[in-house]
Amino acid sequence: MRLVIKAEAAEAEALARLQEEFPGHRIWRSVRSDDRLGDWVATLRDPDEGVDATVMAGSAAKLRDALVNEKARVGLPNPLRL
Repeated sequence: MRLVIKAEAAEAEALARLQEEFPGHRIWRSVRSDDRLGDWVATLRDPDEGVDATVMAGSAAKLRDALVNEKARVGLPNPLRL
């Protein structure tokens, strides 16, 4: 039981860190059909913070890497937003 509680606490901490580091995204965990937690998901809220509307990864670390990549892909201002 302690391992489950520690795992849940570690995941909640990872989620909070991602949310703090990437405020331009809504970051959450998907829920699978068996009600278990699934992929880590980031939905873009600020177009200056990324390119893809939704980014998914199998772990918090992989999602962080993907969001760092998203930020790097932001280039010139989008002419459609002028």
